[in-house]
Amino acid sequence: MTAPAMTAPAPDLAERLTEAERRRDHPNVRPRDAASLILVDRSRKAPRVLLGLRHADHRFMPSVFVFPGGRVETCDRAMPVYGTLDADSERRLMAQVQRPSALRARALAAAAIRETFEETGLLLGTTDAGSPEAPAGEWRAFSEHGVFPNLESLTFVARAITPPRRPKRFDTRFFLADASDVAARVDGMVGPQSELTELRWLTLAETEALELPTITRVVLQEVGARIEAGLPRRAPVPFYSMPRSRFVRALLD
Repeated sequence: MTAPAMTAPAPDLAERLTEAERRRDHPNVRPRDAASLILVDRSRKAPRVLLGLRHADHRFMPSVFVFPGGRVETCDRAMPVYGTLDADSERRLMAQVQRPSALRARALAAAAIRETFEETGLLLGTTDAGSPEAPAGEWRAFSEHGVFPNLESLTFVARAITPPRRPKRFDTRFFLADASDVAARVDGMVGPQSELTELRWLTLAETEALELPTITRVVLQEVGARIEAGLPRRAPVPFYSMPRSRFVRALLD
């Protein structure tokens, strides 16, 4: 079956990333696996996405709005989950990586859910399967609130690798989920002393006025095209990287 067509984002998003790239004069390091979650609320006429403001004291991307997310941890491989990723997302997560495995794809998806909780207090999952046995403290809240992380609620929608010779490098996979899949919330995770000092649910048009990293803005445009197409799971996934001196946009079919 042919994947559903989507309107190509414009202007050239890879060129936008190239133009925004800053100095690259640090010793080169291998990018760390990371995951980010784009929560979409479609309960109103205009869909809204969740963005958080990073603390002004952060050395890495201070005072900008971002999707919740972070690097994959060892515990993400061991955390019990509900369901599985859809076949298209799993296949694309294993494409163009060294030592691909379903376990690695699963850990990336789990990391997106865990990091979203740690930064926002939102637990994405289901309460229909009892209480999971958390392998480490990072996941303890899911056990306490009887929430199994639900991989079936996630769709892999974008990937981006930080260019070489930047001070921090991440190979980030962006997942999309509906706000209705949030099963519980823990207050007090966002505030003046937290990684994210505030959260906002915003339409795509409203995000244009925010201070955003260029990659966040690019992914928002990709997600906007996907939303307009009806959020097709089978649509190819854009993959941004800089193999030489400029960003390129490839598609993971």
